[in-house]
Amino acid sequence: MNNSEIYKRLYKDYSKKYINKILISVFFGVLVAGSTSAIAWLLDPAIKKIFVEKDQSLIFIIPLLIIVAFTIKGLALYFAKAIMIRVAEEIKKTLQSQMAKSLINADTQIIDQKHSGKFISNLTYDVNQITNMLSTAILNLFKDSLTLFGLLFVMFYQNWKLSLIAIIMIPIAGMASKTLGKRVGKVVTEAQEKSGFLNTHLIELFKNHKLIKIFQREDYESKRTDGHLDQLKEKNIKINTVFVRLSPIMETLTGIMIAILIFYSGKLALNNEIEIGNFFSFLAAMMLAYQPVRALSNLNMILKQGLSAANRILPIIDNQNNIVDQEGSQDINITNSEIKFNNINFKYNADEKNILTNVNLNITGGKMTSLVGHSGAGKSTILNLIPRFYDVQSGDIMIDDQSIYKVKIKSLRDQISLVSQDTTLFDDTIKNNIRYAKDNVSDEEIVTAAKFSYAHEFIDKLPNKYETIIGENGIRLSGGEKQRLSIARAMIKKSPIILLDEATSSLDAETESKIQDALKILTKDRTTIVIAHRLSTILNSDQIYIIDAGNVVAKGKHDELLDNSELYKNFYEKQIRKG
Repeated sequence: MNNSEIYKRLYKDYSKKYINKILISVFFGVLVAGSTSAIAWLLDPAIKKIFVEKDQSLIFIIPLLIIVAFTIKGLALYFAKAIMIRVAEEIKKTLQSQMAKSLINADTQIIDQKHSGKFISNLTYDVNQITNMLSTAILNLFKDSLTLFGLLFVMFYQNWKLSLIAIIMIPIAGMASKTLGKRVGKVVTEAQEKSGFLNTHLIELFKNHKLIKIFQREDYESKRTDGHLDQLKEKNIKINTVFVRLSPIMETLTGIMIAILIFYSGKLALNNEIEIGNFFSFLAAMMLAYQPVRALSNLNMILKQGLSAANRILPIIDNQNNIVDQEGSQDINITNSEIKFNNINFKYNADEKNILTNVNLNITGGKMTSLVGHSGAGKSTILNLIPRFYDVQSGDIMIDDQSIYKVKIKSLRDQISLVSQDTTLFDDTIKNNIRYAKDNVSDEEIVTAAKFSYAHEFIDKLPNKYETIIGENGIRLSGGEKQRLSIARAMIKKSPIILLDEATSSLDAETESKIQDALKILTKDRTTIVIAHRLSTILNSDQIYIIDAGNVVAKGKHDELLDNSELYKNFYEKQIRKG
């Protein structure tokens, strides 16, 4: 998008709904401009009558009027800024909400490619730049432009010759600001990237804190953190340096203008073409004009920052998913929950080799089917394809003879529950984590699910029981406890299809036994697809598929595979007999 398109988009989607408030703020901006011009106007009779002509008749009135003008200016400025602060925060909330929704609704494949730190930086750093542009720019554009216009009117009224000299400063300041503004956009983008890297690093420090401790890498991570901070510091220094470069330019221009004015006005005074009172009131008006000129000069750089940020944020908000309902899609109709993979070919990226090649599976409804193979063989990918976390390049997946690509995604995912080794929990109560699967579930159903998953026994020992806050990703719970909550959550959903991805890995024997009992309850009479490295957990599967390098190399029951699959036999020899 070019700058014009961005401005139109920002107005239409974000500013337009607050136009009444913005106009009220502009009205107060007009009062600021009027009162500032009035102050400059009052200085002329004050100097002329009180100091030059020694007329004491206005000695009380003019100071009083100046106080009134300054008071009106202060109040008007307060109300103008207060209104725009509220508008800015409303716009910020809208932008951040849209970005969050884009993240929540995005395809899994898109999320896999996201840089979490950069996204957080987009959500905070960039949004602030945009809202600053929309609030500061709008208010300052009207307030400072009108103020400058009013002061120029006063200056021309005092002496048009001196005014012509003074206004030369305005285009020069504008040119300087434009030049510096080009530099700002580039540096801000670089700073945002460094901010993203820092955010990612900090997230990793939280997640890997125990690892840092056990390997005693505190010094190493401190140095890495300092490195990220140094890079961000240097970029921020560059940004602020660009901004302050305008100060010496403006100060020098002001000094030159005053020097020229003194020199020229001195000549005029010698020729009796200007009175001393007029000169000082003119000079005061010009000094008052200094602030709006400077603000308007900074405006270009604020706009550059905002435009640069909008170029990064709007594509995120506009992100279009590839995994969507086809036109004419209907709700899926589940009867037997039989799943078929027909010649499935899949790869995550176009330039990579296939993860799955010509995969054919026939998963019997209401039975347990297990997938066995080395890490990276494609087992988890198979599971991820069923709820359409990813879409295949070719082939078809059928559930009860219905293509999953021709039914509504929501209805498809309604029929599926997932329990994995990487249990996902939220920083919320135990009750809400279980209820996450189904909003309208009663407390009694939650307790029942917890009892069936053997979670109730540890929940009941907690001080706040089901109202206990479990921390980020259940940090206050053991691996087995988290897994039992995950199973309880799946029980609440009551889906006819259950996906188990290494659900009992890395658990002690006693905990695994409890979870296996819970899983038996969860999967009873349901179509269940299991991935497990421990063959002891799947020996009684109705069917086992052996996956190797993205291909189905064998299938059958346990005893059949021991006789017919060398790969399965090797797995068995290493795990069961050795154990």
